[in-house]
Amino acid sequence: MKLSEIKNHLAHLEQIAFELPDGTLVPSHFHVTEVGEITKHFIDCGGTVRHEKVANFQLWNANDYNHRLHPEKLVNIIQLSERILGLGDLDIEVEYQGETIGKYGLDFDGKHFLLTGKQTDCLAKDNCGVPAAKQKVKMMDLQLAGEASCCTPGSGCC
Repeated sequence: MKLSEIKNHLAHLEQIAFELPDGTLVPSHFHVTEVGEITKHFIDCGGTVRHEKVANFQLWNANDYNHRLHPEKLVNIIQLSERILGLGDLDIEVEYQGETIGKYGLDFDGKHFLLTGKQTDCLAKDNCGVPAAKQKVKMMDLQLAGEASCCTPGSGCC
């Protein structure tokens, strides 16, 4: 999800809820303690220099049960970050601490913002020798080229 998309969704909500991948909700007394830009400048395993930028939201639970973050307040925080930090319409990454700090993608189901799992990947499969994924085929579907299968049940060939 991009910054423009979350602002659009927030404009139509009365309250904010974030749902973890296991279906539980982040406690409603969470705070967004940071909105910023994270830049990653790196070389992949194939030797290609890469730059990635994401807008980062950090969610934090406090013992402050009397305050709730309302949608218009989060929109104001995002707009301030865009203006002061010069954030573009970047993809959003969310940090949230469970047992350790997790990094999540963000989606929306019409009611909750969904924290989605992220995956690592090799960005240079063609350069670093990672073989292409093999197609899985059922043995019973295999036939030798140009031959009809002679080993059918009851054929006596086996």
